[in-house]
Amino acid sequence: MTTLAQDGPLRTADRPSVAWAPLATLSAGLTVLLLALAGGYGYHRDELYFLRAGREAAFGYVDQPPLTPLLAHAMDSLFPGSLVALRTPSAISAGLVVLLTGVIARELGTRRAGQVLAAASTAVAAVFIAVGHLLSTTTLDVLAWTALSWLLVRALRDGGPVWLATGAVAGLALENKTSPAFLLAGVLVGVLTAGPRSVFRSPWPWAGGAVALLLWAPNLAWQATHGWPLLQLAGAIAGGSSGTSEPWYLFLPMQLVLVSPLLVPVWGAGWWRLARDPELRTWRAFAVAYALLTVLFIGTGGKPYYIAGLYPVLLAAGAEPVLRWVERRAPRLRRWLVAAALVSSLAIASFLFLPVVPVTALHATPVLAVNYDAGETVGWPRFAEQVEAVRAGIPAGERVAVLTANYGQAGAIDRFAPELGPAYSGHNSYGTWGPPPDDASTLIVVGYDRADLERWFGRIEQAGRIDNGVDLDNDEQGTPLWIVRDPLEPWSRLWPQLRHIG
Repeated sequence: MTTLAQDGPLRTADRPSVAWAPLATLSAGLTVLLLALAGGYGYHRDELYFLRAGREAAFGYVDQPPLTPLLAHAMDSLFPGSLVALRTPSAISAGLVVLLTGVIARELGTRRAGQVLAAASTAVAAVFIAVGHLLSTTTLDVLAWTALSWLLVRALRDGGPVWLATGAVAGLALENKTSPAFLLAGVLVGVLTAGPRSVFRSPWPWAGGAVALLLWAPNLAWQATHGWPLLQLAGAIAGGSSGTSEPWYLFLPMQLVLVSPLLVPVWGAGWWRLARDPELRTWRAFAVAYALLTVLFIGTGGKPYYIAGLYPVLLAAGAEPVLRWVERRAPRLRRWLVAAALVSSLAIASFLFLPVVPVTALHATPVLAVNYDAGETVGWPRFAEQVEAVRAGIPAGERVAVLTANYGQAGAIDRFAPELGPAYSGHNSYGTWGPPPDDASTLIVVGYDRADLERWFGRIEQAGRIDNGVDLDNDEQGTPLWIVRDPLEPWSRLWPQLRHIG
């Protein structure tokens, strides 16, 4: 039962107990599922990039803060070459998102059954299964948004030192990705417009903000001293340079499938409840933040999943209305409908976003049309073998370096053909690690068109094309392989022409 304080935020006089056992079971179940399939297919191009970036330790990189690359390096150092170990933090993070969703539901006054429904809806959500399967900045980012949502729910209601914990989590999250700043800004605008504005009369939120800035400062300083490359990256993504970019007009339709089309009523009811229910007026800022960030990301060319981190709080808020709907009429039938929606969502998401289809049959399924990232986990060892075969055909006495068009290709060489490394690429942070040495008389070049190479080298010979061997039409299939010699200018002048962010 909840009571509304006369001069402050909504206070909970008698919150329901936390359904720890079923929540922990759902959390562990998702983690175990993700770990069981973590070794399927292979490394994603971003994971290969993180492995190299983590060895080039810094307070920041052209396209991200340092946390995920450093985590990748740590896991690979502890468990060399283990793809399952590399992805273990992601599986654990996804499980924690499930657990926290149930806890948020409890903070909003939801009964134990509603907590379980909210957590189960999160556990079967396509976006959380997808990002939980790979190590990426998004995986940790979703956990960060969920943890911040939980802390903000408590801070807006209770005030006090919980704001310091909020600031600490925010600062750490900003060392992984800058997007938590949008969540915080959205909630801030929500509090200013919908309340409770009284929180700003306390010193605690300001102290929490200072903690966040202090923890974020090393990456901010790196970005400032390197010309704010993340702004250039954001512009490139808005222009469609990323493989997961979508036209602006698909942003809203994509929201209907990020969780599951069958579970839209749950989070939709959650948004409406946060926006309209007097009992949840303390947290109306979350409804404002969702609407504001949706408009912002559409206007700036953001990817549809950028807002995924808000769905746990929406699902947490929507579980109670769904329970009431179930209990209102024909409860047995409606319970079966909800259960069927959850099971069907899990089955569809697993088929599309987990490596359950044999890799040799993947090209004949609709998976790649929906899940671009699946194709980017196939073929990297064979890619490296084909580059090694080109090197074997070059006289042993020649100093050879490998130059690639993108960081995935370079990362594959560094991982699977280290004797040819380090690989060189002008793409993103690889560009900051420098050009090939001047005494490399011969280059094996991957991914460039002949017309580009003719601007930079005097002798060019095509040595083949990449073939992943499973007829999969991913980004690397059919990529040309070249042997080039006689650079037309010194690397000090060539390298700026090859560097690019996107």
